[in-house]
Amino acid sequence: MMFIYLGITLYILIMVVLNLFEEKRFFNQLNAALVIIPLILRLLMIK
Repeated sequence: MMFIYLGITLYILIMVVLNLFEEKRFFNQLNAALVIIPLILRLLMIK
C-alpha cells in the first residue's frame, strides 16, 4: 500500500516540476516551488 502512495506522490511531483519549468510567470513558478517542497518531504518520508 505504501508503494502506491509513494508512486502517486512521485507522479504528482513530476507533474508539478514540469509545470514549474513550463510556466512563464514568476508567481506561478513560486507557487509550484512551494508545492514541491512538501512533496519531496513526503517522498523521503519526513513529515
